[in-house]
Amino acid sequence: MSRIPPAPEATYAPVVGHDAPLRNQVYAQAPRIAGPYLEFMRALRERTVLPRRLVELVRLRVTFHNQCRSCMAVRYADSLEDGLTEELVCSLEKPEEAPDLTAAEKAALAFADLMATDHLAISDATFAELRRHFDDEQLMDLCFQVATFVGYGRMGSALAMTDDLPEEYAEDGVRLAPWRQAPHTVV
Repeated sequence: MSRIPPAPEATYAPVVGHDAPLRNQVYAQAPRIAGPYLEFMRALRERTVLPRRLVELVRLRVTFHNQCRSCMAVRYADSLEDGLTEELVCSLEKPEEAPDLTAAEKAALAFADLMATDHLAISDATFAELRRHFDDEQLMDLCFQVATFVGYGRMGSALAMTDDLPEEYAEDGVRLAPWRQAPHTVV
């Protein structure tokens, strides 16, 4: 059960709509922040200069580190249109060994792993590898994406917003992975 309950419909509907998913209903407990925050998340998604497939791979890898169940249960339609498949998601278990990931995707995933688990280990060498695949605009975009996924996902994990997800996502003490769980929703 979500650690903060959904806002009353009269509060969340004007901010996130009547048919909003549970997580947006919970965010609407802070209605003055939820609307602009969700606008930021939308802009981050819509204005990226990175391939949607890469952004989704990075997002899903970070969901594993964060153990954000509500994040793990979602796939974005634009990434599916850009070539994301569940087989490709399975490559996230061991991305460095995956033959179906590009060198750029592997570099971005290695960076995301460090940001999510040991950001102080990020070095000039890390950025030298990223620069082999990305220009400065793309690198900054990647930094914004990963930083947002780490923070947003940790908040989602802490809030335990699984009430509207299949039972497998609600199991306490079980480490889930996007490559083992079937997606629940395509957004």
